[in-house]
Amino acid sequence: MLGDVHLPSLLAVINLATIIVLAVGYVMIRRGNKGAHRKVMICAAVLGVAFMVIYLTYHLAAGLAKFGGQGFIRPIYFTLLTAHIIAATIAAPLVPYTIFRGLAGHYEQHRRAARWAWPIWFFVASSGIIIYVMVMLIWPDKGP
Repeated sequence: MLGDVHLPSLLAVINLATIIVLAVGYVMIRRGNKGAHRKVMICAAVLGVAFMVIYLTYHLAAGLAKFGGQGFIRPIYFTLLTAHIIAATIAAPLVPYTIFRGLAGHYEQHRRAARWAWPIWFFVASSGIIIYVMVMLIWPDKGP
């Protein structure tokens, strides 16, 4: 908690905002509006940094949330969680690389990297919301 803010909920809101901003950034570059694309993707980067700071702060203090689901949903959850972790691990260096290539004006390198970075980042943000809903809202751990 940060005052009255439930940090996992705040992280889910940041993920939702990231999904929206990433979608807008994609549309802007497809329409050829490089200026708007740049602004929107800088916003996405700021959201990403805010997410990481809050995420690390929260989990260093609170530990990891435990999944309380049983039966058929358990392997589904852990498969999604594994894919999410792998994708986030790939995104962690790839997204900043892509952003810095664009900011530096190395547009061909930026485009090549963005073909991978954008869908991976979008998946990480989307799966993060699904994981939040599963762990915090539908199947929270009830304890022993």
